[in-house]
Amino acid sequence: MVDTLPSGLYIVAGPIGNLSDLSPRAADILCRADVVAVEDSRVSAKLLRHAGADTPMVPYHDHSDERVRAHLVDRMANEAVALLSDAGTPLISDPGYKLVRDARAAGRLITTIPGPCAAIAALTLSALPTDRFLFMGFLPAKSKARGDALGEVASLRASLVFYESGPRLGASLSDMALALGDREVAVCREISKSYEEVKTGTLGELAAFYQDVAPKGEIVVVVGPPGEKQAMSAEDADSLLKEALTRLSVGKAASEVAKVTGLDRRALYARALEMKGA
Repeated sequence: MVDTLPSGLYIVAGPIGNLSDLSPRAADILCRADVVAVEDSRVSAKLLRHAGADTPMVPYHDHSDERVRAHLVDRMANEAVALLSDAGTPLISDPGYKLVRDARAAGRLITTIPGPCAAIAALTLSALPTDRFLFMGFLPAKSKARGDALGEVASLRASLVFYESGPRLGASLSDMALALGDREVAVCREISKSYEEVKTGTLGELAAFYQDVAPKGEIVVVVGPPGEKQAMSAEDADSLLKEALTRLSVGKAASEVAKVTGLDRRALYARALEMKGA
């Protein structure tokens, strides 16, 4: 006789490619749960068969409305509900957090069964710094919106992790090169599968490589942190001041250049006065 699981929500991490990466504990939960909430039943059915589970599935995905979520939370009062994404850890770049939020608000038991995550796996393969990183998920589809999103994190001294699709990879790498500079990058594809591939180089190099190539499969892009800023030369500061003085007063020009360069405002103000009197 199989022991009954306590009622509540079980967040189950599944494989990102190789079915053998499903942990014994995750397989046990999938077998013993009363129901499994899945993104795509066709994908999850393969994993359940591998786990030896015949647990019924219910859909829960991007297009599920609040009624579906409320019904699942109600079931958690008396049943064990497992949450399973198509690949990897649920809630990472998918809508599962809303289900966890509502389950917690309702006082349900919540536990997680940790396991594979494509973002973390890619970091380990990238050979880029891992002491600080930011997961960005999927960038916007349009170039202008991509550039705006990248601009928000361009100065962050951390590795950046993105999910991307094959058809958009070349354009995204080009926009990254423009917004972030020509940093080191690793493009990790089909992690843990038989065709696993990692290409490394600079953003400019890989943007050119993938310009006319649309690779297949799941892709994670890891971009290294920015290099050390070079000290601003006196000539460069003068150039910025000269341009600012064509638009602004001496005080405002000095403030603008100080903000951009980090140089002392009082020294810039004195230099601006000299340039004005020259």
